Amino acid sequence: MFKLKESFLTLLLFTGLAIALSLIISPAFAARVNHCPQEMVMIPGGTFTMGADNSGYLEEPSAQEVKVSSFCIDKYEVTNAQFAAFVKATGYVTVAERPLPKEHFPDLSDEQRLPGSLVFEIAQPEAKWLSWWHWKIGANWQHPFGRESALAQSAAGIANQDNYPVVHIAYEDALAYAQWAGKSLPTEAQWEYAARGGLDNATYAWGNQYSEKKANTWQGIFPFFNTKSDNYAGIAPVGSFSPNGYGLYDMTGNVWEWTADRFRSGHNHKTHTLNPTGPEQSFDPNKPTEKALHVIKGGSYLCAPNYCSRFRPAARESQAPDTGTTHIGFRLVINLTTERIKNEV
Repeated sequence: MFKLKESFLTLLLFTGLAIALSLIISPAFAARVNHCPQEMVMIPGGTFTMGADNSGYLEEPSAQEVKVSSFCIDKYEVTNAQFAAFVKATGYVTVAERPLPKEHFPDLSDEQRLPGSLVFEIAQPEAKWLSWWHWKIGANWQHPFGRESALAQSAAGIANQDNYPVVHIAYEDALAYAQWAGKSLPTEAQWEYAARGGLDNATYAWGNQYSEKKANTWQGIFPFFNTKSDNYAGIAPVGSFSPNGYGLYDMTGNVWEWTADRFRSGHNHKTHTLNPTGPEQSFDPNKPTEKALHVIKGGSYLCAPNYCSRFRPAARESQAPDTGTTHIGFRLVINLTTERIKNEV
């Protein structure tokens, strides 16, 4: 009888200890308790510092403390195989696969309005600013470099690249996929909080020291030569680099990722808010004539220390919603409620 009572008291002690630990458990550890669908990670709600005051980029200050509720986020960027399943199920045609509308481009010939998208190519030393971007007829998610590109990999399109992130995705395309998948695009706050992996105020997702081995970025002098010291000259298969503290892959580099927020410089309107979202109207002083710009995050394989340098959680860029490129993809989230968590335990 005494031993039974002793065992019961021991059980109570360990139970109490477990409860106490659950109250002080770190967000990174808590994320492992997953109430999310397969291939998604639960990000426990919390407070973090959004933005940066010392990066030198005018669109990132001022850093503000904000709160986010718990949510699920894709462990990887959406892949070619996943997007192909969506297209097969729905018959969806991406923006890059549609002719440019004549009412929007009345000065272009029928040939110039053929479906296509923007493709990056290595530049020559005398190249003019941004001349490394080329409009390629036939470039789309199935043929990232165009059907008639000199690049060997484009001849077969995305054959044998099921596990690569899908690209040439316009904002409309990402929304359509999200609706089909029963998910949504992350807000910028959700994306940045998840990208930090529990390291609040750190410069990079892994700490404060840049490393060319931690993510798929550009090594060398952009856009003229890439030393490929990270073993990749272009896009890498998802999960090729170590995950962050939440177990998320490629939140840095590889391809830029769409968010739901419209773009304006800074974060002043978000201070001390819960689940902040972007402004109703977008504006980028560098693109004053473009409307409905959205925030993209994470940088890409084209970001180098000498150019872009946006392979940081706080970094952000604006992107027109009707434009996809060879370095823009996406991942999705599911917003969690207390009731949903209870039901899934």
